[in-house]
Amino acid sequence: MLRILDSFAGAGGFSLGFENAGFKVVGAIEIDKWAAETFAFNHPDSKVIVDNIESLTDKKLEKYFLGDKYPDVILGGPPCQGFSICKKEAGDPKDPRNSLFNEFLRLGRIFSPSLMVLENVPNLIKAKTVKNELVIEVIEKELESLGYNVYHDILEATQFGVPQIRKRLFVIASKHGLEKPFPEPTHSYFFLDTLDLFLSDLGQCPTLWDAISDLPELEAGEGKEEQEYAKKPDSEYQIKLRERSKKIFNHKAMKHSRRMVERFSSMRWGDSVSDVPIHLRPYERNSNGKISSKTYDQNNRRMHPDKPCHTIPASFYANFVHPYKNRNFTAREGARIQSFPDRYVFKGKPTVVSHKLLSREGRLNEKHLCQYNQIGNAVPPILAEAIARNLITQIGG
Repeated sequence: MLRILDSFAGAGGFSLGFENAGFKVVGAIEIDKWAAETFAFNHPDSKVIVDNIESLTDKKLEKYFLGDKYPDVILGGPPCQGFSICKKEAGDPKDPRNSLFNEFLRLGRIFSPSLMVLENVPNLIKAKTVKNELVIEVIEKELESLGYNVYHDILEATQFGVPQIRKRLFVIASKHGLEKPFPEPTHSYFFLDTLDLFLSDLGQCPTLWDAISDLPELEAGEGKEEQEYAKKPDSEYQIKLRERSKKIFNHKAMKHSRRMVERFSSMRWGDSVSDVPIHLRPYERNSNGKISSKTYDQNNRRMHPDKPCHTIPASFYANFVHPYKNRNFTAREGARIQSFPDRYVFKGKPTVVSHKLLSREGRLNEKHLCQYNQIGNAVPPILAEAIARNLITQIGG
C-alpha cells in the first residue's frame, strides 16, 4: 500500500481522495491550526505537523517520517499563483523557485518518492516569469532535475462526478514513465434538453440539488454543528456521501439581517446583488444608509438547483444563495458540493473576521482558516480519487 505525505495539506481533501483509492495517509504538514485539527481528526493514524514548512529542517522532516511513515507519494498545493512571498532582493517574484514551490521540491529531494502530485489554479498555465519563461515549464524542469517524468493537465471536476464547475491544474511527477498519467472523464453534464452527443455514453454529473436536497431544511440562523438526518437520500450521490455517517456535522446557517433576507427573497435563479431592487442593494461603508453605486456580480448569486454549482471559493459563505432558502450556503452544503462525505468533520469556527482586517489591526494570532475556508480551499475528494485510481493502474500499488 503506497504511503501519502500531504504537504500544504489544508483540511485534507487531496489526501482523502487518495485514501479512498487505496493509498495510506501517513502524514501531513499544515501551517494553519484549525485546518490541521480537521486533518488530524479525520486521519487519526497520520502524523500531522502543525508548522511553517520553511522552519522545518531536512533532519526534522526525516525524523518525523521515518519507518512506516516514510512516504512513497507526496501531494501538495503550494500557493504558487501569487509568488508573493518573494522578497525584492531575492530575484524574480514571478519565479516559482522563489516561492513555496521550493519547499515542495525540497520534500522531493529529501524523500525521493515514487510520485509527486501538485495541484494549483489553471491560470498558472499562462503565467510567465520576468524572463518570459512559462512558469509551468520552470516547474516541470525543476521536477525533471530530481529524476522525474513530468506531466500536466487541467481537469474539470464535473467530468468526474463532482457537482461543481471547477477547473484545477495538476502536475504529476513520476519516477517511472506513465502511458496515461491522467484519468479519462467518467461524467458529463447538460442543461435541460441540451445534450453533448460526444459524451452521452458517460454518467450524468450530479446537480446542485442532487448534492444537497436531503439535508435538513434551515432558515437563516438555524441549524447546529451536529444533528440528525431528517430525510432519506434521494440521489446516488447523496447515498455515496452518507456512507458510514449517522449524523450531519457543520450544517449551521449564517445569521442574516431582515434586509438581507428580503434581498435574497427578491432573487431568482442566476440573479446576483446587481439584479435586486435598488433599495435592497448594499449600503456604502460608513455611509449611514446610502446605497452603494458599486455592485459585485460574484457576491450572493442564487444558484440554480438543476445545474452543477459554480466554483466554491474560500469565501463561499458570501458568494452563493441557496436555490430555495433566503440564506447563504452552510459549511456542510459547501462540503457536499466539494464531494466531502458527511462523516468528514470540519474543526474550528464556521467563519472568522476578515483576514485583511485582522492583519490591519495586528490580530494575527486570530488568523485561522475557518470551516468555509478549509472547504473552499480543498481539492474535491472525488476528483482526487479519480487521479489516484488512474495512477494505480499505471504504476500498480
